[in-house]
Amino acid sequence: MFPENTTHLPTQQALTIHQPTPMAPLPTAPLVPVQPTTVPAVTSIVLPDGRVITGYAIAPTQPEPVVAKPLVSRTAVNIALGGIGFGAVCGGLVLLTTFIAALAALVQQLIILAAVIFGGFIAVQILTAANQRGATTVNIRKAVIKRNHFHG
Repeated sequence: MFPENTTHLPTQQALTIHQPTPMAPLPTAPLVPVQPTTVPAVTSIVLPDGRVITGYAIAPTQPEPVVAKPLVSRTAVNIALGGIGFGAVCGGLVLLTTFIAALAALVQQLIILAAVIFGGFIAVQILTAANQRGATTVNIRKAVIKRNHFHG
């Protein structure tokens, strides 16, 4: 952030490094004051720099035992149940698609049947009308088309 001053030599200073000591974790249950049955022994510790610290020795707290993990995790059970449910639904989906295909085939057959019946009805109407009027004579001649012009 600030430019380093390169014109002066760095000053010589004594460097003291203090290592932090970890603290015991806070207890989870509320502490109830209990009068000790005996007076604990006073302990003195001499630090490397010559200072002396005096105090009572405290027994470290024992952590709670670890609860045994289940053999199969809950997430794995949920995934397996989802797979079973999907498998159960797939059969219904196959039946649904089969039903839709059968319904489409039925509609197609009904349309064809209607076309055949309607076409038959029209054919009967034409043929019966021609017989009532008498015979119809159709003269068919050979037509000639030359240079895109019809010659009858």
